[in-house]
Amino acid sequence: MSYWAAIVYLLCLFTSSVCAGLLVRSYFRTRSSLLLWSATCFVMLAVNNLLVVLDILFLPMIDLSAYRNLATLIGLVSLLYGFIWEADPA
Repeated sequence: MSYWAAIVYLLCLFTSSVCAGLLVRSYFRTRSSLLLWSATCFVMLAVNNLLVVLDILFLPMIDLSAYRNLATLIGLVSLLYGFIWEADPA
């Protein structure tokens, strides 16, 4: 694996973690339901990126792709739920 690929994986982990942290912080300030579902999605995307880093960089002999896909699925389903059922009808 190249040096640049490792940097990209770590930057993706950092970016998704910062976004998740900012969304969680905003949710605790405003208690908006859409922020809750967005924060849940980005937390799970950060978990996915963590699993990518572990899978590719640190544990290449163990296949974590099923767990990565599950984390992504949970995150996207939670965001979809927030968009559809928790949206303001106004």
